[in-house]
Amino acid sequence: MGDIARELKKNEKRVEAMCLDCADIIRKKMKIGRQKKVDCLLIYVESAVSNLIMEDSALGKLIAQLEETEDEKILPMMRENGFGIADTAEFLNLAEGMSSMLAGNALLLIDGYERAVKIGTKGYPGLGVSKAEAEKVMRGSNEAFTESEKTNSALIRKRIRDTRLKVKEKPVGQHSHTMTALVYLEDLVYPEMVQKMEHELESFEIDGVMDSGVIEQVTKETWYSPFPQYQMTERPDNAALAILEGRIVVLSDNSPQALIFPTTYHSFFQTPDDYFRHFFLVTFLRLLRYAAAFLAISLPGLYIAVTNFHTQILPTNLILSLSMAREGVPFPGVVEVILLELSFELLREAGVRMPGQIGNTIGIVGGLIIGQAAVTANLVSPMVVIVVAMTALSSFSIPNEEMAEACRLIKYGVILSSSFFGIAGFVFAWFLLLSHLARLKSFGIPYLMPFVSDEINFMAGWKDSIVKFPTWMMKRRPIFARRQERIRFRWKEK
Repeated sequence: MGDIARELKKNEKRVEAMCLDCADIIRKKMKIGRQKKVDCLLIYVESAVSNLIMEDSALGKLIAQLEETEDEKILPMMRENGFGIADTAEFLNLAEGMSSMLAGNALLLIDGYERAVKIGTKGYPGLGVSKAEAEKVMRGSNEAFTESEKTNSALIRKRIRDTRLKVKEKPVGQHSHTMTALVYLEDLVYPEMVQKMEHELESFEIDGVMDSGVIEQVTKETWYSPFPQYQMTERPDNAALAILEGRIVVLSDNSPQALIFPTTYHSFFQTPDDYFRHFFLVTFLRLLRYAAAFLAISLPGLYIAVTNFHTQILPTNLILSLSMAREGVPFPGVVEVILLELSFELLREAGVRMPGQIGNTIGIVGGLIIGQAAVTANLVSPMVVIVVAMTALSSFSIPNEEMAEACRLIKYGVILSSSFFGIAGFVFAWFLLLSHLARLKSFGIPYLMPFVSDEINFMAGWKDSIVKFPTWMMKRRPIFARRQERIRFRWKEK
């Protein structure tokens, strides 16, 4: 049973108590019917419903029909949905109806009718579909996600026109009631994975969710790991490709980024463009990305280990050149590297925070000026500037920003280990790193797939790993999809 009274005055008092000091929530009293004897109350957020008499809106059509209907026929037609308005819903509880209103709809209460009627409207103002900025598009769609969960799910539906594509919505946040949606293909995904995520969303209480990053933080399985356990994307085509692999996409209102899970280490080195370009070129680029990740983590530590502990492995001319370059430098090698690395981190952060093109200018010009000034003042050697610059370039070459940030953090651990124990410390740091990656999982999927245990999928993952095979040879989906649904390509009989 609901708690909405038949008498409109009782409902009106409850609404007024709920909306006390809410100047942006409009409570509009009206009389409807031909004889104008039936009282009703329309409730809406002012900015979400700007024009009540728009003829092409669901709300405008309903109000117009109510005004032309005989008074005694209004309630029977409401009970039978006789007005034929598609975008409506009824609530027995006032709190549920008010939540729907706060989501950007209009709520109608009619005297003598014990239900609240939601009428869909244009919703809150927001940015339209724009061009992807964070993820560079070389080939493929330029569309990017918006800050509306409804629009984002429609962008995915536009690419996967199948009723088996499911969109499960759930409000998250005690005060924000942010609409969050799980998007997946019913016949590909493991049901247990959907249930697990639904349980995760119900397992916590939080004041508000302003971005999908909040959901990522509170549902991470290994909270202390610097490596991302969700793949973030702002491109609908990337999300659609992930869904076709049997993965799940999390959309959140107010967030132009989607979360994809489960994920693997290799997923962060793939881009949607890889599937639209020649496999030879893609293989070459992926090799470059993996090499860049290794250099972003290893190069400064390896430089310190070799120059401080194992100079005998270098050619004599190179040793003499390094020695001459370091003449007059007052700091040991590890201090040089850390000093310059932190300077570049400051430049990077300043460039991100500065508006528009000024940020790019600061990053480029500041790096040149600081590097040259530090060498001229004998604070660092020229070789250290080259090492740090190569490390920065390598981190920029990693396609995913969150993975690049993880590599930047780990780099300092490798530097410290190498500065104490030389090559042995460098190897030990990598041993710890690989051990951590080997233990890490994302919703039950090993993080190092397909490099481990891929025999359970007939080694299909190797065909789309560091080396990419032609599309017609990648006949099986990755391990994310159900075992019986992993065939994704076959030739038709002629």
